Amino acid sequence: MLRERLARNRGGEEGFSWRGEEVSRIEGFSDAVFAFAVTLLVVSLEVPKTFEELLATMRGFFAFAVCFVLLFAVWHSHYRFSRRYGLWDDAIAVNLNTALLFIVLLYVYPLKFLFTLLSDTLLGFSTTVRLPSGAVVETIRNDQVPLLMVIYGAGFVALQTVFVLLYLRAYTLRDTLGLDAHERSVTREEMQGFLLMVGVGLISIVIALLDGQDAAS
Repeated sequence: MLRERLARNRGGEEGFSWRGEEVSRIEGFSDAVFAFAVTLLVVSLEVPKTFEELLATMRGFFAFAVCFVLLFAVWHSHYRFSRRYGLWDDAIAVNLNTALLFIVLLYVYPLKFLFTLLSDTLLGFSTTVRLPSGAVVETIRNDQVPLLMVIYGAGFVALQTVFVLLYLRAYTLRDTLGLDAHERSVTREEMQGFLLMVGVGLISIVIALLDGQDAAS
């Protein structure tokens, strides 16, 4: 397991002692959820049978790569929090972790849809799909784009908010965890960074809502 190898190879980080020395069952379960989320992003579960199918499959590689990197960033933030504080015997932290995993799974399809749409548009591919009825329609109408951005923004805000609450929980238990002055400062900085991302997400939602109102009027 990647998390176990990283934990063995690094006993901590400069100026911050790692308190999560062993990979807990909560982390193992979390890794399984992240792995399942990546599986949902896979371009195709079947090997292409023709060259045309291969080309159609390769169209989705760019979107898959972007989504994979974004999910890895969430996983790495989870890994770093786990190693720094080792809080998975705390009920509140476990509940927040459960919320995080739920959001990740809920977030996968909007994430894949958005970046598939963006990559197809930027690379000049067709953005139409054939329905089971045989009708060919656009992947998304122009008036639906603001709502898509609201959905994406809401998922982004939710993820960042959970990390804010996780770091807030760690800071609340700073005496119990034995955090020194530098570690407390780092914890506050992490909270501020995730709060900044929450603000960015909220601004994007407001802009999308205003665009939606303009499109409707």
